[in-house]
Amino acid sequence: MIFIETDRLKLRNVKAKDAAIMHDYRNNEICTRYQRGQTKDYDGIAALVERRKDDILSVDSPAMIAVAFKDTDEMIGEIVVMPGDGVISLGYTISYKYHRKGYAFEALSALINLLHEQYPKWKFVSLTEPENVPSMALLKKLGYKDAGYDTGTESQIFEKWTGSAATEGPEGIPQNL
Repeated sequence: MIFIETDRLKLRNVKAKDAAIMHDYRNNEICTRYQRGQTKDYDGIAALVERRKDDILSVDSPAMIAVAFKDTDEMIGEIVVMPGDGVISLGYTISYKYHRKGYAFEALSALINLLHEQYPKWKFVSLTEPENVPSMALLKKLGYKDAGYDTGTESQIFEKWTGSAATEGPEGIPQNL
């Protein structure tokens, strides 16, 4: 299922053919430097893709979304949507081969807009490693505000549509896939 299309990309369900691409970027130092808890072995990734291939985009359960080129359907990254308790947490990885080309901004902008239209009262949160300067710049460009460092998650928290960052905290942030 295609969830949304942009000028260059489509956001769709993951497919079996994506496992090799995911294995490549999930095991590349450029991508893994700031990732925690991701499945990295090929068999585990293939099993993950099989479990997540029919995900639907809703606030009822997490969803894994492939970011793929619109014209070739080649997967270039993934976005994980993790809803819970009025909060939508987004995690993302774009292959090291496609960094700094605007693909993450394009994909996340479209997805965030769609989700906010469908669930306007929900808050949006993303966590990142404090050293991940490119990701923090991306989140700021997407309109997120830096809510500070959370020692419980050992992450820098970025929020959008949440009200006071000082009082919101990381409550309701679901676990990663």
